Amino acid sequence: MSWVDALGWFGSALLVFSLLQARILRLRVLNTVACLILVGFNALVGVWPMVAMNVVLAAINLWFIARMLRERGDDRAFSVVPVREDDGYLQHVLEVWRDDVSRFFPTFTADAPGSGRSTYLVQHGDETAGVIVLRDDGAGTAQVELDYVTPRFRDFSPGEFVFRRSGLFRERGITRVLTAPGMVAPYYDRLGFARDGDRYRLDVG
Repeated sequence: MSWVDALGWFGSALLVFSLLQARILRLRVLNTVACLILVGFNALVGVWPMVAMNVVLAAINLWFIARMLRERGDDRAFSVVPVREDDGYLQHVLEVWRDDVSRFFPTFTADAPGSGRSTYLVQHGDETAGVIVLRDDGAGTAQVELDYVTPRFRDFSPGEFVFRRSGLFRERGITRVLTAPGMVAPYYDRLGFARDGDRYRLDVG
């Protein structure tokens, strides 16, 4: 196999691999790289219709990537919607993502009546990007029992909006936020949280 053939096979494999990604930004980035590789391969072998198609696909991907990166810092991209703990749609979301929720929050239990929880859906337009479950511990402290983001939106940093820019905690008179202990792969240090034993703490300004 020549290096040109290897380049074509690699680009094709990367293109297929990109389509298996649940995280949409990662999908777009990998797909763009694959398209650019295939532009080079098809130019080398002289298949110009495929060159043109992959150039157009790469341009489309780049447009969507630019829009996604803009939305990361746009407060209008996300909203936090309060819902009842027994809300049917909330229960549906938690059931759909039950295994994934358990993977990141192994101690979380959805069925906890009378727990004094406040529950919120994190929305991106008409799509649900995540679920926040808080418990008021008194003295201005909120315990985060669940901070789940669906795989599609994990590259969009909705947590930065919820914890830093949404005003959710200030509106409720909360001055300190404690994350759930034992969370798998926590990301809170990137949001300005401080390590506090087996959890993270954010002092709300």
